[in-house]
Amino acid sequence: MQTGVHTTLRQGLQQLIDNKTKPLGALGRLEEIALQTGLIQGTLHPQLHRPHIVVFAGDHGIAAKGLVNPYPQAVTAQMVLNFITGGAAINVLCRLHHIGLCVVDAGVNFDFDAGIFPGKLISHKIGYGTRNYLDTEAMTREEALRAIDAGKQVVTELYASGCNCIGLGEMGIGNTSSASLIMSYVTGIPVEECAGRGTGTTDEQLMKKKDVLREAFRRHLPAVAADPAALTILEHVGGYEIAMMTGAYLKAAELRMVILVDGFISTAALLLARLIKGDVQDCCFFAHASGESGHIRMLEYLDARPLLDLGMRLGEGTGAAMAYPVLQSAVHFLREMASFESAGVSKA
Repeated sequence: MQTGVHTTLRQGLQQLIDNKTKPLGALGRLEEIALQTGLIQGTLHPQLHRPHIVVFAGDHGIAAKGLVNPYPQAVTAQMVLNFITGGAAINVLCRLHHIGLCVVDAGVNFDFDAGIFPGKLISHKIGYGTRNYLDTEAMTREEALRAIDAGKQVVTELYASGCNCIGLGEMGIGNTSSASLIMSYVTGIPVEECAGRGTGTTDEQLMKKKDVLREAFRRHLPAVAADPAALTILEHVGGYEIAMMTGAYLKAAELRMVILVDGFISTAALLLARLIKGDVQDCCFFAHASGESGHIRMLEYLDARPLLDLGMRLGEGTGAAMAYPVLQSAVHFLREMASFESAGVSKA
């Protein structure tokens, strides 16, 4: 959007907000959300159509040995089956808030029978889990590019169906470790300060996890330092689901969709998307402050304020689903609340 047009639109939106039947600023952050939504969509009258959460699922080679994860790798596939049969937390929240749900096999170490649940699972499988980044690169450059393109394709198809608001979630045993490495390479924060408990990790397991991640960080640092680009980081320590989320962010921002960023892993993917296109964050709302310890540091790095802080750290896009009604409330007050003039209410 051109600077002059952007300034005029911002002024118009602010005037609309200020003229609603309330004291200036009385709706707090809802006013900021309404303003940003209008700027994203380029209109004084923003609307949210067919909101969707997309859950990208993929396995990680590091998880096969149980070095960073108390739950076995097989849980990834088991949870995907739970998603497509409607039994997970994200299913409950999407049903409650009338949000569509898409589940994408980005690279799960399992063969799903598409005939059993037709239309329930989108297959963009790049491989049966990434490689163990303690031994080699997690994926090839070609695989990283394919995953990014697949994420873009998912968003393009949703947009074509009328969706203009999207939240990205994930499932993948071991993916908090990949996200911790990504966070460390992008932000410069030591990897042991980025790593949190993930799913069900004890104190002893957390210490081991940090040792493993320090070793992985040192192994791939020369390559990343030589070329600190998103593709390099994905190639060395990424996950197929994280790469697809990176592509999804890029396409959603290009299409000027309203984006709800979920938690730790989803924000790590956004860090990578920002390396590719710096203004992608302009379309983003940060749904919540995850209970995963590194997420607050990520949000500080991005100068981002989350909409909610509920101590959640489940993933799946659950924070984004919880935040959607807040976004919805902001848009509806802007569209439906009376002005002082239309209601015949005195300003003073």
